[in-house]
This record gives sequence, structure tokens and C-alpha cells, in this order.
Amino acid sequence: MADNEIYEGDDIVTLTDEEGVEKDYEIIGSVEVDDVLYYALVPCTDDGSEPEEYIVLRSETETNEEGEEEEVLVSIEDDEEFDRVADIFDDEFADIDYDMEPGDGNAE
Repeated sequence: MADNEIYEGDDIVTLTDEEGVEKDYEIIGSVEVDDVLYYALVPCTDDGSEPEEYIVLRSETETNEEGEEEEVLVSIEDDEEFDRVADIFDDEFADIDYDMEPGDGNAE
């Protein structure tokens, strides 16, 4: 039903809002639900602070002016769909130990 992936790299995308303002976001996770791919993103900050919330967007394929298919990220308008996907991300992110340093673990 759901394939989850938590990103550990710097996967940055630039999103354009309805007013044409561009802003960079980091992809922090993805999940596939019922053959639809969703992403969790946080806004990139200039001061290095950690964002407190993330946004969830649905991936869709559109055809551009050149006739090529491209992936676009869109807002989820349906409350039920959004709640279902956000719950999956919340569960995934709850399992992450943000205080653990890379390489730390229970390797005994």
C-alpha cells in the first residue's frame, strides 16, 4: 500500500506559489499511496534554523509546451486524502531519532 522513503541528502526543489514567488524546499520524505507519490517538504532557511512544520504535496505528471512529460508538485485539496497521507508521514517521522549522530547505532 505505501512505500516510504526518508531522505538523508540535500534534495532541494524550487516551488512557485500562486503569486509567482519562488521558494526553495528540501524534500524530507516520500510515500506512495494507491499508486500516487507524495512528498513531505520543509522550507529552506538562510539562518540554518530547523523548520517546525512540513508541507505535503502530491506528484502529478503534466505535458509541457514542448510535449514532454514533467513531474509537478501540487497541493492536496481533498481533506480526507491529505489527512491519510499526513498521518503516514507523521508515523514515519515519529520513528526518527534526530539527536543521534550519523554512524551511531547499536552495533555491538
